[in-house]
Amino acid sequence: MDLDQIRNRYLKFFERQGHTIIPSSSLVPENDPSTLFTGAGMQPILPYLLGNPHPEGKRIVNSQKCFRAEDMDEVGDNRHTTFFEMLGNWSLGDYFKSEQLPWFFGFLTEDLGLKPEHLFVTVFAGDEKLNLPKDTESVSIWKELFKQKGVDAEDVFIGSVEEGAKKGTHGGRIFYYNALKNWWSRAGAPENMPAGEPGGPDSEVFYEFRDIKHDTRFGEQCHVNCDCGHYMEIGNSVFMEYIKSKNGSFKQLPQRNVDFGGGLERITAALADSVDIFKVSVLGETVRLLEKLSGKTYGSDEKQTRAFRIIADHLRAAVFISADGVKPSNKERGYILRRLLRRALLNAKHLGLSGTEWLGNIVDLLADSYKDFYAEIDSNLENIRQTLVVEAEKFLKTLDRGLLEIEKLEMKGGFDRIGPDGKMPIANRVDAKRAFYIFQSFGFPFEMIQEELVRRGLLVNKEEFDREFKEELKRHQETSRAGSEKKFKGGLADASTISVRYHTATHLLNQALRQVLGGHVYQKGSNITSERLRFDFPNDSKMTPEQIKEVESIVNAKIAEQLPVTNITIPLTEAQKRGVVGVFGERYPDTVTVYRIGYPEKGFFSQEICGGPHVSNTQELEGTFRITKEESVSRGVRRIKAVLER
Repeated sequence: MDLDQIRNRYLKFFERQGHTIIPSSSLVPENDPSTLFTGAGMQPILPYLLGNPHPEGKRIVNSQKCFRAEDMDEVGDNRHTTFFEMLGNWSLGDYFKSEQLPWFFGFLTEDLGLKPEHLFVTVFAGDEKLNLPKDTESVSIWKELFKQKGVDAEDVFIGSVEEGAKKGTHGGRIFYYNALKNWWSRAGAPENMPAGEPGGPDSEVFYEFRDIKHDTRFGEQCHVNCDCGHYMEIGNSVFMEYIKSKNGSFKQLPQRNVDFGGGLERITAALADSVDIFKVSVLGETVRLLEKLSGKTYGSDEKQTRAFRIIADHLRAAVFISADGVKPSNKERGYILRRLLRRALLNAKHLGLSGTEWLGNIVDLLADSYKDFYAEIDSNLENIRQTLVVEAEKFLKTLDRGLLEIEKLEMKGGFDRIGPDGKMPIANRVDAKRAFYIFQSFGFPFEMIQEELVRRGLLVNKEEFDREFKEELKRHQETSRAGSEKKFKGGLADASTISVRYHTATHLLNQALRQVLGGHVYQKGSNITSERLRFDFPNDSKMTPEQIKEVESIVNAKIAEQLPVTNITIPLTEAQKRGVVGVFGERYPDTVTVYRIGYPEKGFFSQEICGGPHVSNTQELEGTFRITKEESVSRGVRRIKAVLER
């Protein structure tokens, strides 16, 4: 069965149990500024778990799309993904353990046909200090369920993960773990919960992959919470039945809830008895298409296999994030989308994929796989494809140059070689400035830089890299403060005639850039001398020769038109209503001076808040405007130097 079939079976199963099917919420949370993305199935349901009545009643079920940016670095193994679907069913003060556990067990073993002897479960071991009891009720239910299937189910006390690694499972099937594994609250463990916070024990279900042998790197003995891959969690039923009192004790909630979450991709992998989720359903189809497009074989080489997985996961996540309206940018959600796409492109290069045609093919495959359940993908497909392709084309212009700089790092040295234990030795200092230069100049996020260095047996110290980032931010802030005094004067070094001409030319340049590159352009900094002008502005990519030529032509045309330069003093609010251009982030007074270039009846070519001085007519610029240099200042910021030639 594929993802669609299992998802539909799950929803229909719980619909038969009296649940109302509700749609997935957006990946962009509503009314929740605490997180960038929806990262769990219960996240949109939390207000109702805390007591608010749900409009669809006390029994609800859905499949919630989720994204966890914190898992990005983990992607590349056989089970981690950034995007996933979480099957969820909830009881809001209705049924409890005696209904939930048999229903989920029945869905797995009867509806899907999973063999019960492959299933193992964990329960809460209790906490004597906090007077929280062992969850013996769930154990009794589980024993009866397994007995009905002819499977012996002994319960074994494990306690902590560390204890599990020492003593193993001892032939058990039901295992008691402490609160770090089998307790849920928003604050984590019971002792961390504030007064008034609800929480409760949970019971997790694991699938055993019998072909996977235990890897002693993860502990002497294998147990269900071991990370070696022999067991994989596929579902978790949270029984929210306690609330913490002011004195630190726990009492029963008046409304007990059930919050179940099951990983759709993991259940699909368990049904296929495939420990590698990238061989199953949609992810498997994506990998097979990548094999066809690249001519490479999945699984033949460890590094290539990792590349296949990163591309398949990151592009799927990018499609869903784009479908919910996120655009690539240098901030928050937009930057996460940008990181996903850039890392996918880097790994595509390692598979020999170039250009963006292959990217469009993958987007189409993913859209076709999900469009029936997630209508937002089908209705926004063209926009999704264009967004991702345009962003990819921008980054591909700098990708090779960034990789060349990393190769230079390898040749120059200055980085620690990874030791035989896989750890970075501490004997040598790491020059994080070189790595930061790649981040700043070529748009490589840290994880991409680190990934490329690891491919070469190198590492960069993240703490020093982060320190360099903070220092650069500090330098930028100091530069901005130092330059703020000049902004009302246009950054003029003096008040000579030629400097005034150059100052006026920056207004023409600013507007020409906005016409050629887009309305995102604004003045981030300006420095003017009697020899040249310098103008900093935001833009993600280097200007092409054609764009530079077009900007020059616009400026020179406005000089030739002999346009008047006038000014008015108006309230700041009025300037904003008129769409007057200003310096981004500048604190203006309530009343500002606006310099205008052009004729009101024809529509001013340029209108900017500025303090002067300026020429009175563009003919006074007396020369041909020419851009002498266009370069990167920092990540996402470009700099132009230009002259007026006679």
